[in-house]
Amino acid sequence: MIKVEDVTKNFGGIRAVDGVSLEIQKGSITGLIGPNGAGKTTLFNIVAGHFPPSSGRIYLDGEDVTELQPHELFHKGLLRTFQIAHEFSSLTVLENLMVVPGDQPGEDLRHAWFNYRRVVANEERVRERAREVVEFLEIPHLENELAGNLSGGQKKLLELGRTMMVDAKIVFLDEVGAGVNRTLLQTIARSIQRLNRERGYTFCLIEHDMDFIARLCDPVIVMAEGRLLTQGSVQDVMNDERVIEAYLGTGRKHKRVSES
Repeated sequence: MIKVEDVTKNFGGIRAVDGVSLEIQKGSITGLIGPNGAGKTTLFNIVAGHFPPSSGRIYLDGEDVTELQPHELFHKGLLRTFQIAHEFSSLTVLENLMVVPGDQPGEDLRHAWFNYRRVVANEERVRERAREVVEFLEIPHLENELAGNLSGGQKKLLELGRTMMVDAKIVFLDEVGAGVNRTLLQTIARSIQRLNRERGYTFCLIEHDMDFIARLCDPVIVMAEGRLLTQGSVQDVMNDERVIEAYLGTGRKHKRVSES
């Protein structure tokens, strides 16, 4: 589904991503791991259109999308979330979901004045879809809560829910588990698995919690110092001496990667 071909990104004299080539298969939940500074988030930003690569190409379903902007990729079904949730804090959870779909007739003043029934009918359809999303995410008790009052984990769930308001093909999740308590983390994991199985979502996620990665991801891709280090099953990469050295340093291969 996604093909990254020899992508490099320079920031001045720093090469943050160095000739990375990889593929994300349709229907997979792919993990992207590596020590801090490995270039993971920079690669996400390139694929999602936030940064242009210094060199290399990005393909979505065989189409070259290297030059496309985030809103253009959004309409093609490529979405991403961020380490820090970007909610509309003064809107309710339901309202945060309802603003996601594009090209709503209520956004056009002509429809608002002259085709009011169409605007109302569309708003009701969007509202119903938003209510289905909060039910799916197991947070119906929060639908009328201001998003600014949510906990960090609840905001991560809300961001995941926003991807459900459009016809997403692939979703990039950047540290979806960071700062989330274990109960909410289980809810997030179940939601990702259900979206993958029941709705055909493809996921790629950056995460430092190796238990979370082990539960969800196959395959796992490892980056270090801007380069692709290895990829394979969770067990394979956790037992790879190069991965252990990248996380922990030479001679500490018997420690778990998740201790980093």
